[in-house]
Amino acid sequence: MKSVGEAMAIGRTFKEAFQKAIRSLEIDRYSLDARHIKPGLNDDQLQERLRKNYWDKLWYVAEAYRRKYTTQELFELTHIDPWFLNHIKDLVEMEKTLFSAGLDKVTPELLRQAKEAGFSDKYLSMKYGVEETAIRQKRLEAGIKAVYKMVDTCGAEFEASTPYLYSTYEAECEANPTTRRKIMILGGGPNRIGQGIEFDYCCVHAAFALDEIGIESIMVNCNPETVSTDYDTSDRLYFEPLTYEDVMSIIDTEKPDGVIVQFGGQTPLKLSKSLHKAGVPIIGTSPRSIEIAEDRKLFNKLVEKLNLLQPFSGTATSYEETLKVAKKLGYPLLVRPSFVLGGRAMDIVYDESSLKACVDEALEVSGEHPILIDKFLDDATELDVDAICDGQTVVIGGVMEHIEEAGIHSGDSACFLPPVTLKPETIAEVKRQTRLLALELQVKGLINIQFAIKDDKVYILEVNPRASRTIPFVSKAIGVPLAKLAAKIQAGMTLQQLGFTEEVSRKHYAVKEAVFPFLKFQGADVILGPEMLSTGEVMGISDDYGVAYAKSQIAAGCNLPTKGTVFISVRDADKPRAVQMARKLHELGFKILATKGTCIELIKNNIPSEFVRKMIEGRPNVVDLMINNQIELIVNTTVGEQTIRDSFPIRRTALDRQIPYITTIRGGLAAARAIEALQNEKLTVKSIQAYYRK
Repeated sequence: MKSVGEAMAIGRTFKEAFQKAIRSLEIDRYSLDARHIKPGLNDDQLQERLRKNYWDKLWYVAEAYRRKYTTQELFELTHIDPWFLNHIKDLVEMEKTLFSAGLDKVTPELLRQAKEAGFSDKYLSMKYGVEETAIRQKRLEAGIKAVYKMVDTCGAEFEASTPYLYSTYEAECEANPTTRRKIMILGGGPNRIGQGIEFDYCCVHAAFALDEIGIESIMVNCNPETVSTDYDTSDRLYFEPLTYEDVMSIIDTEKPDGVIVQFGGQTPLKLSKSLHKAGVPIIGTSPRSIEIAEDRKLFNKLVEKLNLLQPFSGTATSYEETLKVAKKLGYPLLVRPSFVLGGRAMDIVYDESSLKACVDEALEVSGEHPILIDKFLDDATELDVDAICDGQTVVIGGVMEHIEEAGIHSGDSACFLPPVTLKPETIAEVKRQTRLLALELQVKGLINIQFAIKDDKVYILEVNPRASRTIPFVSKAIGVPLAKLAAKIQAGMTLQQLGFTEEVSRKHYAVKEAVFPFLKFQGADVILGPEMLSTGEVMGISDDYGVAYAKSQIAAGCNLPTKGTVFISVRDADKPRAVQMARKLHELGFKILATKGTCIELIKNNIPSEFVRKMIEGRPNVVDLMINNQIELIVNTTVGEQTIRDSFPIRRTALDRQIPYITTIRGGLAAARAIEALQNEKLTVKSIQAYYRK
């Protein structure tokens, strides 16, 4: 299994449900169009794609029908049941009829047939070269609008109190909206790397919060795996794609008093601007504030106005512009698209030779928005801060210190709550800046800010006026349901009314650790960077931060050894702290093996260590020792493309043989502290409620 999530769609016909499912995936595909088929694909290559099972096989089935393949031929190539193949053939033929003439030649009858077959406004607008709103207007003028059918959760035996709804294009609508005060919550769509159940957690808490204050909740989502699509989580559930067309159709039917876009991650945020433009009442933090936080030029002005620091930066819409910014800022640089989640297509660039490929990918992902270029703060400590604001009062939820340095995506980095290495005055300054930014952006609900600490200076990396992926972790660490409180604020309440006006201080430590899918992907490298790779996370909790970290590692499947041999190979910049880590491991009884440069540094500092060869230096080498079960722990940090390539076999062998491996020096220091705790203390357990009571 390779997938990390799924989408579900419901329709009156297979064609309709199938096409709704495609756009629910949120992969910039809206039908079985040929836009993503590789140009110049010949018949031999096409047949190879049809014989084997690729994730996008059905797009090639449609392409084969465009090339006049018969259903029998396709059945012999794909072994897909002809019933499904014939439906795909029908869609290809309807597509040909639709687009054989201009939009002005499309009759209301043909347009209705297209909608009944699941063709979206977005896809039609792309093919006809017009705005999506033009298709919507033409459709509504012809009286073609979505109606809603009910999925009866009681099998018609008696009236259901918890039915849920899906759209189709027929005559009768079964939605029967109420006249109560109602708020719509836009979900996060399918789980994928960068966006998953952490946002569903927030949406569910929002529904619970609205129920507590007597407001009807309307949930919109298409993910069958999550609690938000349980039919008894909200008052009304619409099992629909999270697109402009589908959301607007529900709004036209339900006419909600407000729509919450803060809790579903980037999916609803992307819709906020177009929904606001259409007159939809978006509640909580305004779309304008969201735009200021996302738009680099607007955000730079805000930071300058508040006299705060941020890394030197620039924006670009082409490689040539990026090159000019790079020459001005100097390397290393952090290059990323705007308006994306999970660090998609983000990279750290150390020289001009690796800039071009990185920029091309970032431009493709960024679409109509410019790419962002930041001066990268090497070896800085990164912090995540979650806070809640009602427009007047700001309360800090938690300050999390990343164990990995800045440059590792926050979703992949382990973190401590509260911080363990920062000065009290630094933490106080971070909290002051958080309050300042939340009030300036007039946040109503949640805000997440990422900071970097370099030479005791506080730099702002990113501000997200929305729920973050750390909200569930922080809420469980401090014992306060932040998402639930935020929903009540968006519904009009204040922090004073909610009785939450001061930061919660706990005596225990909570550690978040990421879980990765590397073992599922043969040849994948375990090294971390600015693009998010993790598919889940765990939490360790204890009165001692070493024990808390050890628990998090055990939970994530990394069983740290308490004795044996450790292999250490680090980049030059990490050697001073590698000495500190190695000294601790030596004191704990570990035998130390190291590559030449690291070994010399350790011996110079009176730490006993033995030299071991890299793979490129001959045999026996470190990989041979790993295969012979002579190494129990690996700490390997690298920089630069060639070094990363040379050290890949070490990391991959460690993964395949399930040897604990650490790819950052901060992680190595935390592991040494955890091993010490495991040697000296017996792990104890108690309920999370007991930590709150204490």
